[in-house]
Amino acid sequence: MTLSSTASADASISERFAAVRASIETAAHAVGRDPASVTLVAVSKTQEPVAIDAALATGQRIFGENRVQEAQGRWTPRLGDLPGLQLRLIGPLQTNKAADAVALFDVIETLDRPKLARALAEAIQRTGRDPSVLIQVNTGAEPQKAGVLMADLSGLLTLARNVLGLRVEGLMAIPPVDEPAAPHFQRLRRLAADEGLSVLSMGMSSDYAAAIAEGATHVRVGSALFGERKAWQGPL
Repeated sequence: MTLSSTASADASISERFAAVRASIETAAHAVGRDPASVTLVAVSKTQEPVAIDAALATGQRIFGENRVQEAQGRWTPRLGDLPGLQLRLIGPLQTNKAADAVALFDVIETLDRPKLARALAEAIQRTGRDPSVLIQVNTGAEPQKAGVLMADLSGLLTLARNVLGLRVEGLMAIPPVDEPAAPHFQRLRRLAADEGLSVLSMGMSSDYAAAIAEGATHVRVGSALFGERKAWQGPL
């Protein structure tokens, strides 16, 4: 990438971050919420280093990643230089990657089954690191999608929080792409209230305003910040 194109990318990303932050503020005010109650999670999966640097230059320090190995390559070299950095795993997690996830991430948003809960608890005990956890709920009961079914949430929460001692802070969901998102956000909000959980990770680039209206505390935004996603094949 040339110097001029790097500068252009920096400007574009800076402008997108400013626009999204302004939109979050507007959406929060529209429903009588303090904008500070909504955390922007920048979804950095597949992004080139120049895009990450541009995002960091805006002051962004909270990032979401889908894959453990990709996140290790991207963030491990940066960890010592970025005070306040928070990494959140927002993609499905295999049990054999639990230890790596615990070692890297500050929050794991995709707990969805007892076997994974036990793997995380074992990794936490071995490493001494204690990331907080969200339970991913499959609000649309989609067979191809990760997430615990709503009917099984209480059982998983009891195991994770009361038996295994995981720091479960809230719930996460990804609504079906072919249905209105708001009803799914409402379901997640009610489930969290019923279980006494305060964190709601819901809403992405296309629907984060609707999620904020339904109580989202964290919105996971990627393409609205970085533009259309392209797979990065070079070194991280």
